[in-house]
Amino acid sequence: MTELKRHEYAAPRVTGEPVEVSDGVFIISDRRVSLVPNVGIVVGDDAALVIDTGVGPRNGRYVLEQATRLAGERQLYLAITQMDPGHGFGVQAFKGAATIIFSAAQRDRLHRHAPTYAEAFRKLGLGEVVEREFEGLELTEPDMVHDGHLTLDLGGVEVVLDDWGPAHTTDDQTVLIGDRVLFGGDLFETRMFAILPYVPPFDVDFDGDRWLGALDSLIALDPEVVVPGHGEVTGVEQIREVRSYLAHVRQETGRLIADGVSVDQAAATIEAQALARWSTWEGPQMIRFLTRAFYDQSRDRHGSR
Repeated sequence: MTELKRHEYAAPRVTGEPVEVSDGVFIISDRRVSLVPNVGIVVGDDAALVIDTGVGPRNGRYVLEQATRLAGERQLYLAITQMDPGHGFGVQAFKGAATIIFSAAQRDRLHRHAPTYAEAFRKLGLGEVVEREFEGLELTEPDMVHDGHLTLDLGGVEVVLDDWGPAHTTDDQTVLIGDRVLFGGDLFETRMFAILPYVPPFDVDFDGDRWLGALDSLIALDPEVVVPGHGEVTGVEQIREVRSYLAHVRQETGRLIADGVSVDQAAATIEAQALARWSTWEGPQMIRFLTRAFYDQSRDRHGSR
C-alpha cells in the first residue's frame, strides 16, 4: 500500500455553493481535489435526494446544510455511489435528518470493508489534512436497502438508482434523473485516469469485463448531462473515452501476459502508452493499479503466470 504515499493530498473538503446543471439538479463541484467527489442534490416538488457526502462527518454536515437550504421542508433522501471514504463516509451526518438508502451491495461493503478502509486510510500517511476528516467517524447503517434497482418519485422528478457491481468495485451505483442527468460515481471521471487503488489483498472486488459492460449500458442511455465521480460535468462522449482507456489496458495486458511479460513490466509499458494517448489526463499513478487489476483477473481466469 506504500505506492499511495507518493501522492500529495490537499485537504479533502467539500466547499462552495451548489450550482444548477439541469432543472432541479445541483452539484457541489469537487474542484479537482483528491478524495472529494462531485456531490449532487436533486430537488423535486415533494422531496430531495442527496448523492454522496465526502469524507467524514464534517463534510457530511456541510453537504446536509446545503441540501437542507435547497430542500426546505421537503422530505430528504441520501444515496451514495459507493461505500468508500470519499463518497460515503459522511453518512452519519444524515442520520435522523434524511432517509439513508443503500443497495444491498453497499450495505455488505459497509460491513465487510468500511472498518478496514477507515483504519487503512489513517495509516497510509496521507497527511494530517486527510486524517483530520476521519475524526469522530461513525459508520452508519442505512434506513432502506434495495436489491439493485430502485425508482424514487421526488414529486415531478423520477430518480432511478442502479447497482452495477462488481465492476470498478463491488457496489458501484449510478443515479439517473429523468433520463437526462446521470451521476456515475467512479465508473468514470473527467480527464482523469480511472481511480482504482488496487492493492491486494485489500478490497480487490474488481471485475474489468463487467465495468466495460456497465459503461456500454450507460452510453446507451445517452444522457444529456453526465456528472462523473470526479472532474467536470461533461457529456456521454467522456464515458466513451473512459471505455476506450479501459479496453486498451485490458487488451494490452492480455497481450503482454501472452508474451510472458511480468506485471511490473506490463505496468510500465501500458503506463507509457496511456500517457502518450491521454496526455491531458491527471492521476497517472492509477494506470499501474488498473494494469495490476487486469493482470490478476486474467491470471485468475486463465491460469496465466
